[in-house]
Amino acid sequence: MPAKIFFQKGDITDMAVDAIVNAANNDLVLGAGVAGAIRRKGGPKIEEECERIGPIPLGEAAVTTGGNLKALYVIHAASMRLGGRTTAESLRLATKNTLLRAEEKGLKSIAFPAIGTGIAGFPMEECARIMIGEVLEHLKSRSSLEKIYFVLYDDAALQVFQETYAKLKAAQR
Repeated sequence: MPAKIFFQKGDITDMAVDAIVNAANNDLVLGAGVAGAIRRKGGPKIEEECERIGPIPLGEAAVTTGGNLKALYVIHAASMRLGGRTTAESLRLATKNTLLRAEEKGLKSIAFPAIGTGIAGFPMEECARIMIGEVLEHLKSRSSLEKIYFVLYDDAALQVFQETYAKLKAAQR
């Protein structure tokens, strides 16, 4: 069954999926934005695992439990250094490595935020192009993933991701 890609507005920490993705720094410090919401809703277990695992190389991804979240796991995609900025290359690598971690666990569903567009200041359009491009590339080979969600915080981000997906799919034909 080919994977289905979904776009929705909402709070990623409410997703009942195998894994949600954290827009992480390479120290795996759960600060603000998505990471802060994960820390608050997921409970101390996730943060304790992050402290044990981190730091990880920029562009890598690490897996922790989902703690008190509905998701079984959190995949921490390190697109920036603590207090730093996300770059196109670090975002591409972090997205790719997140998908590889999902495959290693045999996950069927995953939810991504718009990584790097919050405090890391990465442009939404470029984020959508890179992340969706990596997902489409990943899905060209056999994948355990059946459902891939992009959970976006507001209508503007949702529209950017939907339009970017339509353009990239049209370009594939």
